[in-house]
Amino acid sequence: MNDSATHRASIPQSDFTVPDPLEIPSLKGVVSDAEWALRCDLAATYRLCALFEMDDHIFTHISVRLPDHNGQRQFLMNPYGVGFEEMTASSLLVVDEQGEVVRESPYFSNPAGFTIHSAVHMARDDAHCVLHLHSPYGVAVSAQTEGLLPCTQFSMVVMDDLAYHDYEGIATNLEERDRLVADLGEKGFMILRNHGTLTVGGNCGIAFLRMYFLDQACKAQILAQAGGASLIRCDAELTSAVSKQGQPAFVPGMGDNLAWPAFIRRLKRQNPGWDY
Repeated sequence: MNDSATHRASIPQSDFTVPDPLEIPSLKGVVSDAEWALRCDLAATYRLCALFEMDDHIFTHISVRLPDHNGQRQFLMNPYGVGFEEMTASSLLVVDEQGEVVRESPYFSNPAGFTIHSAVHMARDDAHCVLHLHSPYGVAVSAQTEGLLPCTQFSMVVMDDLAYHDYEGIATNLEERDRLVADLGEKGFMILRNHGTLTVGGNCGIAFLRMYFLDQACKAQILAQAGGASLIRCDAELTSAVSKQGQPAFVPGMGDNLAWPAFIRRLKRQNPGWDY
């Protein structure tokens, strides 16, 4: 792609309109089978986030690392202006580490929104999928001083693998990358204080399953607090034990082979068309 095409794909013109994802040509058979499979999984992940009411319309991102291309790191992510519930495999963009579009597309990107994702992808070889959301329950817990509490099984499953990152404003500052990566460390879950949630995984199935558990934990906490009664907090020993019991769900080949196909079957029934 030449410089003018890259510029056009990254920055919308004043008369730019976002095409319907079902009206653009399919990329099936155009891209490799491996890339097509990743595209289908990522588009399904977007739609599942919408199905479970964890999306924020066209905002936030889920990204997947593509196999290295001539030594260059490239990623799939959502085009700006396409809703999570209407995402398709063919509409996804190929971007570089700065979030700039590197393959011709009728869509444009939001490079600033890729700051968080690029930081994690570059720092963690195991982070093939990075999922960042602004779900109402996740944001609500992120705004609480104590964060996630050990008061439900959902929360205890994730707490020993949960990191926190303090809010630094809208994530457009590249200097924040190092601090975010340091805070995440080797954890699979993160709460971005005053902001939202993040999970990583070796594939879309694991990253989404982690987010499902994290969001369920946040939701249960907010609902329990809304009841007004005192919460039962489990001690650190029990919390750690429950976390260890739950970890097999997030091992590639286990949770993704059990839970992910069931998620996909539900999506086929309720919102088909992502694999276009």
